[in-house]
Formats: sequence, structure tokens, C-alpha cells
Amino acid sequence: MTAAVIPRPAAAEYASYYARYIDKVPEGDLLRTLENQARETQALLAGLSDAKALHRYAPGKWSIKEVIGHVTDTERVFSYRALRFARADATALPGFDENAWVPPGKFDARSLKDLAAELDAVRRATIALFRGLDAAALARRGTANDNAVSVGAIAWIIAGHERHHVALLHERYKV
Repeated sequence: MTAAVIPRPAAAEYASYYARYIDKVPEGDLLRTLENQARETQALLAGLSDAKALHRYAPGKWSIKEVIGHVTDTERVFSYRALRFARADATALPGFDENAWVPPGKFDARSLKDLAAELDAVRRATIALFRGLDAAALARRGTANDNAVSVGAIAWIIAGHERHHVALLHERYKV
């Protein structure tokens, strides 16, 4: 049975740090929210040139391309965590250092169109994964980065993480 709704997680389903992301996600159908985000983010990126996408709002900050690469990497990692835990894999998973991952990603050397296409592909895979999970799978928990988290909470974190970074693109990068 496929889950019709991914319920908003209770605070006990995730580390308190992730409330900053989950709180950004509006009530409602999370799968629809993920789909709408994909369309909105793709439209936002389509309006940017490769030159604009190299913009950094301050020295030492990521470029727009690096932000997109980071969002893609993070969604991929979190979806992998969700898959493992949904399949009842109790193996504790390590964290990752997003700041260490950006330089070897060499996102600034890629076209924005390519980065946007990769983000879209990852989001479509994320939606397909969560669409195929039933309530029991969504309720399963695992440990990642030394913190317990439910599969359903991961879905909400993914949505909130993108929402967080898109807001930063508007506020700090002026896109």
C-alpha cells in the first residue's frame, strides 16, 4: 500500500536542529509540495545566466551554482538515508560535511542548465521513493549522524532544506 499522505513529523522523530527546516514547510500534501518546489526552483534557475550563477553574496560564501550542488547532494544523501531506514536497515549512518563536499563537486565548472537538470532528476527520484512507501515504512526510524530520525521526517527535512536555500537565494543572492 502506498502512503497517501506523509504526516508532519512529531518533534520526537528528528533532532531539534532540523526543526528549522521542517517549520518552513506549509501544512498539506508533502508530495505535492515537493512537486511544486521542483517546478518553482526550475523556473527560478531557468531565469539565471551562467555568469549570474557564479555570484557570491560575500567573500568565502558559496556561489549560486554551489548552492544548487549542495541542495542536490543533500537531497541525495537524505533520500539514501530514507531508503535504508524504510527497508528496515538498522545500520547507523554517518553524517557528512557539506562544506567539505562543495569544493570537490566543482559546481562552478558546470553549466547551470546541467546542475538544474541534475537537481530535477534527484527530486523526481525522491518523490518516486516516498510515493512508494506505506505508513509502516514512513514510521520506521534509523540513526544518521548520531541522531534518530523517522523516514517521514526525512521527507519533510528534504522539503524544508530546499525551501531554506531558495529563500537564501532570494534574500542574499537577490535572484
